[in-house]
Amino acid sequence: MFQLEFQNVIVDHNPNVGQDLFPEIEKAYTHHSRHYHTLAHLDQLVSELKPLRDQFSCWPTVVFAIAYHDFVYNATRKDNEEKSAAFAAARLKQIAFPESEIERCLAFINATKKHQPVNREVDLFTDADLSILGATPGRYQNYAAEVRKEYSVYPDLLYKPGRKKVLLHFLAMNRIYKTNEFYEKYEVRARINMESELHL
Repeated sequence: MFQLEFQNVIVDHNPNVGQDLFPEIEKAYTHHSRHYHTLAHLDQLVSELKPLRDQFSCWPTVVFAIAYHDFVYNATRKDNEEKSAAFAAARLKQIAFPESEIERCLAFINATKKHQPVNREVDLFTDADLSILGATPGRYQNYAAEVRKEYSVYPDLLYKPGRKKVLLHFLAMNRIYKTNEFYEKYEVRARINMESELHL
């Protein structure tokens, strides 16, 4: 799903320069260290956001943000979003994407660091990024296991308190999902899922 969407955007914009971009993205998201932040995660974002594409002023910008928002993912670092944004900027300049849209793309990517309210379009993007929290119980359990594998460098003694802190952070929010579309679809299930994980 994501691959087709990405290639359609490239064909419409700059096929001569952009045709080599997908293999690079595929390589990043299929790295052996990836278990949740894979191409399937990008497919999920497309499936969540494409029905809402008329809510965005420039759909190709959203597709590029999906492509690059987790391009750099190292569980031991705190600057993944910034590095992903920098890489996106370099590649989008390479294909002569409009500078104003590059800035908007970077705003989408950087917002996934803290998932705080920004504006309608960014909020839809970050809500979609968190849609996994409201998945079915079985899928949520798989997600939690996949994230644990990505943090396998850390022993349980360090990982579990960190994971608990993340879950409590989300549960303390008045609303996990900032937009009504995602709030109505996932809020209740997300809270149940995270409460269940806390009590494992």
